[in-house]
Amino acid sequence: MAKKTIDDIQVSGKKVLVRCDFNVPMKDGKITNDKRIVAALPTIKKLIADGGKVILCSHLGKPKNGPEEKFSLAPVAERLSEYLGKTVVFANDDTVVGENAKAAVAAMNDGDVVLLQNTRFRKEETKNIEEFSKELASLADCYVNDAFGSAHRAHCSTEGVTKFLSPNVAGYLIGKELSVMGKALDNADRPFVAVLGGAKIEDKLNVINNLLEKVDTLIIGGGMAFTFLKAKGYEIGKSLLDESKIDYCKEMMAKAEAKGVKLLLPIDTVCINEFTFDPSVEIEICDSDKIPADKEGCDIGPKSRELFAEAVKAAKTVVWNGPMGVFENPTLAAGTLAVAQAMADSEAVTIIGGGDSAAAVEQMNLGEKMTHISTGGGASLEYLEGKVLPGVAALDEI
Repeated sequence: MAKKTIDDIQVSGKKVLVRCDFNVPMKDGKITNDKRIVAALPTIKKLIADGGKVILCSHLGKPKNGPEEKFSLAPVAERLSEYLGKTVVFANDDTVVGENAKAAVAAMNDGDVVLLQNTRFRKEETKNIEEFSKELASLADCYVNDAFGSAHRAHCSTEGVTKFLSPNVAGYLIGKELSVMGKALDNADRPFVAVLGGAKIEDKLNVINNLLEKVDTLIIGGGMAFTFLKAKGYEIGKSLLDESKIDYCKEMMAKAEAKGVKLLLPIDTVCINEFTFDPSVEIEICDSDKIPADKEGCDIGPKSRELFAEAVKAAKTVVWNGPMGVFENPTLAAGTLAVAQAMADSEAVTIIGGGDSAAAVEQMNLGEKMTHISTGGGASLEYLEGKVLPGVAALDEI
């Protein structure tokens, strides 16, 4: 169902609790990549411009034993202040909703911004305990969720708080995720091609099953492809194999055939002797049905790159989740680059499903060429599986 967004509500003079994804990489107390902060700015600026009193909250990292200085959101408040050109007041309470937070919120004027401390400083957060949800809600009049990367978790700040505030709406980030990915899954322009990769087939079991109901072509690469190749009776050498999923792969290939879905697997493979991230590693191109017993497949070969790229270029909608090989090693990144380049050159709606695929596209400076790069790896995978995301389900419907 379509969800209400910040464009559907009036926030002037109201206190608005906004769940953002400020889970940014840090080193020695410094932010090393602020893309998630930048991604939140349109929603924050809209709420400021509309006269809302903007109260931001987020988690950062995985504090195990309550509050830890290295997981403080203080550096995020500084960076936000720079981007917004105004002071973002940081409420530094280890209890998140403490005296500092209450005083800062009480002193707010329309258009002011307060950032609360890391929500995971409270152990109740991840357990979705009502008491903490009520404390968060007590600060505000309404709620905006703009943290798609955490929307698959039923936590206090993503789901619990919605029981005590109204309205509850999506920010621009979540709004875009739902409109772009939702259309692809429910009403895609065709041909619809999905590209799945990555190491573990078990991570994508339900994704494969769900996408076979929706796509015209399913491309499978990465480490997970070798279990499919083994299921076809091929020799895969020392390549990654999940023996417990061989029957599942046979079922999925039979399902694809029954539904008239074209299922493409690698026809040639870049092989090495031993797994390594060393760029000087010696490679050998082998047919995918005849990988030598002492070799390990670590990327798709040149013929497969061409085959996959042709399918991508013929598509009207492409969804991609998971690299084609060990893309962290430049010598084993050609397959992932070929798929990324084919999507960049395509006139299709191109959707990158977060995680390693998003990292690969950014690393290759092709991000600007994609229609949409999901901000949530785990969340986008669950969305592709057809699962209900608690943080989205809790928002008001149109």
